[in-house]
Amino acid sequence: MKRAGQEVVSGTESPGTSQTSKKQKTSLCGSGFGESDPCTSMDWGSLPHHVILRVFQFLTLVDRARASSVCRRWNEVFHIPDLWRRFEFELSQPATSYLKSTHPDLIQQIIKRHADHLQYVSFKVDSSTESAEAACDILSQLVNCSIKTLGLISTAKPSFMNVSKAHFASALTVVFVNSKSLSSIKIDDTPLDDPSLKVLVANNSDTLKLLKMSSCPHVSPAGILCVADQCHGLKELALNYYILSDELLLALSSEKHVDLEHLRIDVVSENPGQVQFHTIKKQSWDAFVKHSPKVNIVMYFFLYEDEFDAFFREETPVTHLYFGRAVSKAMLGRIGMNCPRLIELVVCANGLQPLDDELIQIAERCKNLTAMGLGECEVTCRGFIEFVKMCGGRLTQLSIMEEVLIPDSDYSLDRLHLEVSKHLGRMWFPDMMPTW
Repeated sequence: MKRAGQEVVSGTESPGTSQTSKKQKTSLCGSGFGESDPCTSMDWGSLPHHVILRVFQFLTLVDRARASSVCRRWNEVFHIPDLWRRFEFELSQPATSYLKSTHPDLIQQIIKRHADHLQYVSFKVDSSTESAEAACDILSQLVNCSIKTLGLISTAKPSFMNVSKAHFASALTVVFVNSKSLSSIKIDDTPLDDPSLKVLVANNSDTLKLLKMSSCPHVSPAGILCVADQCHGLKELALNYYILSDELLLALSSEKHVDLEHLRIDVVSENPGQVQFHTIKKQSWDAFVKHSPKVNIVMYFFLYEDEFDAFFREETPVTHLYFGRAVSKAMLGRIGMNCPRLIELVVCANGLQPLDDELIQIAERCKNLTAMGLGECEVTCRGFIEFVKMCGGRLTQLSIMEEVLIPDSDYSLDRLHLEVSKHLGRMWFPDMMPTW
């Protein structure tokens, strides 16, 4: 005698299958009391569409495709447009990558049946040129799309940069021309160029709200200025410092432009000592902040110490600062003097000179500072406690490696955490270096 819950629905039906076997049941509660059980038993294929759809939304793409073969009804749900609004194409070469790749047959099925349903699309590729070229081939086929957000993600360089500029621009133009409703674009480390941006603007100027395009060497200041001049709804912008200009800030400050909410600037030196960075005028920063008073200006620095000369010599309205390489005491002193809007500061490295005076000056003048992170730096316990005392409870994030703190005659490390916790109004400990 079979117990309830042991019968399994067959995933396929042969022409000779009896009517009885087609109606095999499975108990949804699996109690083992047979027909007398009060729980309802039902055919998996009889589940309402909205229930199957909800199940599919929790499955990975591979499991979702397998589940679609359970029965005809599940296959119908598999092709409901709502399931294909968001999709990430994962493209990699098995010989060179650990990433899973979207099956080519599934890609063709998506392009054939769901290209016009795709709205939030991203492409994740590994470091191989073949994967980037495959992404371009798919983009070229999205002629019936209505994409709203597009992301091109390289898990390792160079990828898209190894694709010919003509091939990449042609593929991207297909999406720019046919979508006409793009609101968000993230395309870092690509051969995007000025003519492609002009196509983007010509077809999506009324809808574009976010543009993130760091490390796109073929884009000039004139290209991004074209975007700022015509995309008046732009709220978020991310770009390399070499594209930033006084003209761009003034264009974003025009009366017809909405308030910008987020400006991210990557300041990167690829060839140490061979790049001289330009200076942005204080008047341009002032006009920009006057127009968008709540804007977050985020700057990521990956420079060497002798390359900082152009920065922070005048008041700069930056709100978030991240230094990925060593930064000098003099530079931190300029930050304390000229960055009154600063909210977050992260310094990965400095050297062997204590930063007590610089931190105290930052606490004194940067009244909005709420987050601080220090890596390979040195601060005396006394100086650090004075910094925390001046900032008080507004320091919601404080990440300091234990190796940064130098014990002195007043404070040991054991006493330090108690004193800092008192001024923060919560328990605090320095971060510990992992032992593995």
